[in-house]
Amino acid sequence: MSHDAKLLHDRALAYHENPVPGKIKIALTKPAETADDLTLAYSPGVAAPVREIAENPDDAYRYTGKGNSVAIISNGTAILGLGNLGPLASKPVMEGKALLFNRFAGIDAIDIEVKHKTVEDFITTVECIADTFGGINLEDIKAPECFEIERELVKRCNIPVFHDDQHGTAIVTTAGILNAVELQGKKIEDCKVVCVGAGAAGIACSDFLIECGAKKENFFMVDRHGVIRSDRPQYNNGEKPRFINDAGPKTLEDALKDADVLLGVSGPGLINDEEVIHMADKAVIFACSNPDPEVDPDVVHKLRPDIIMGTGRSDYPNQINNVLCFPFLFRGALDVRATCINTEMMKAAMNALREVAKLPVPAEVVKAAQVDHLEYGREYLIPKPMDSRLRNTVSGAVARAAVASGVNQIPLPEKYKI
Repeated sequence: MSHDAKLLHDRALAYHENPVPGKIKIALTKPAETADDLTLAYSPGVAAPVREIAENPDDAYRYTGKGNSVAIISNGTAILGLGNLGPLASKPVMEGKALLFNRFAGIDAIDIEVKHKTVEDFITTVECIADTFGGINLEDIKAPECFEIERELVKRCNIPVFHDDQHGTAIVTTAGILNAVELQGKKIEDCKVVCVGAGAAGIACSDFLIECGAKKENFFMVDRHGVIRSDRPQYNNGEKPRFINDAGPKTLEDALKDADVLLGVSGPGLINDEEVIHMADKAVIFACSNPDPEVDPDVVHKLRPDIIMGTGRSDYPNQINNVLCFPFLFRGALDVRATCINTEMMKAAMNALREVAKLPVPAEVVKAAQVDHLEYGREYLIPKPMDSRLRNTVSGAVARAAVASGVNQIPLPEKYKI
């Protein structure tokens, strides 16, 4: 372990341990100082809201914290870049997500780590506790199980269920790619797009890019066996068959020739110098593998200074960071009591991110980002997480989309009306 890595390791452990273990806690919202307070908070006063909720379940939103709560649920099978380390090991990550929900969107989030023997066990467990919360954020669940889990829970629950590793990644990545393509003077409809990686993020990003304008006939998904084609049926399992493209390329190298967009959601160092050189003029590369991207941004800059680059890292421009999306997406959904998070809401979040990036950047955001200057362009394609405008802009867009698509249960708040 290098000196810098050891220093970060020790600082991170100290941060999580001191002054108290963990990153979140439960706080009271009502007074509990007098005998009368306790009479209202618990017995006998608590019987009043119990009876109201029993008669009208929607009153749970009126008398409890349900409407501002999100459960962050994981089985620990795909923890960050660390793999399947089990549910308990995922707890620091889930607490971190809870911290971000609260810090950026004022949402009371709690982590829940689930041990299970079968996928159905996990689904049933979550289904049985879902009514406690206003929304469910699934996290760090490996493919292909994550697809079945999310699909089933969306069917069985009447609150928003959202797998952030799939759709949060897709929303932020697509916002960045569309802005980059636009800056390069191209249209996504005309671009040859290559996605390296066919896991949860790769499938979701590819679905969403196609939903947002990329053409299937120009889209090539590549896994460890090469381009997904009909002549390799033994490898076309799960979600992959809908990305079959027999229009020529069989290998990653072939696919990247004259490619306008490369999205990497796979592993480090998979793209070599020659493949970068042979991409189209004014190409776009988003190499999102963490901590090490599919291709080194410094190498790309030397070989092809015309290429716009994004990564998953904070020490390079254009970081793909899901915190730009999930707190505000859920904020908007909760504020209209949406029954789900649909494609229209995800598109609204994506377009709002694109638009915020194009606005002049406030001085306090530049300072918080610890840079000298930020201006929309090839090194600033998407907003910074500390941009306070995201909360109303993205949440408002999501809430309006929920209302427009008919999945809201209460009217649009005044603060989101335009």
